[in-house]
Amino acid sequence: MTGGWPSMLERGVAGQAIEGEGRSGDLAVFAPSSRGGLVAVIDGLGHGEPAADASEAAAEILRTHVEESPQAVLERCHAALRRTRGAVMSLAWFDVEAGTMAWTGVGNVEARLVRGPGGADSRYDSPVVLGGVVGFNLPRVRVGVVELQAGDALAMATDGVAADYSASLEPGVGAQVLADRVMARHGKGTDDALAVVVRYLG
Repeated sequence: MTGGWPSMLERGVAGQAIEGEGRSGDLAVFAPSSRGGLVAVIDGLGHGEPAADASEAAAEILRTHVEESPQAVLERCHAALRRTRGAVMSLAWFDVEAGTMAWTGVGNVEARLVRGPGGADSRYDSPVVLGGVVGFNLPRVRVGVVELQAGDALAMATDGVAADYSASLEPGVGAQVLADRVMARHGKGTDDALAVVVRYLG
């Protein structure tokens, strides 16, 4: 594949910093890879400049080492974040050639996969996410692999978004529309918040 973001992965992002802060500690990463792309949502602990600095440090590692294994790239992030507040994150590696997605997470960034219209069902799947904080205590992650169908949508949201946001996910709706909907309906307004949706067009 080329170095650009794959056209078959439609993206939507909606977020805001907590009132009174100029930078959000919640950050989305879209890193193209040789077989597709890595999507990550990072939540630096707390808010404000220190949280944003932690998220940016992790994002730089993910962009630079996108071809490495999940455990390896998370260990790099862990080392880079030791002198920061640390962060939690969920990550998904899309292989558009194979039509699969591998996903995992550390901490409380919620991820959901909603099946597209015409699929076997429209239930919501979630990755195996282990407790921990990247930069303080990193577990050995468990990576799940999902076969994708056209129209499947991955949604990720930080804890500035209420965990029941699945109620606003709907098959067949564009990625940006879904991200905006999740933020509008489920944003708490008491913390940095970020919602990311990636829809596999097949």
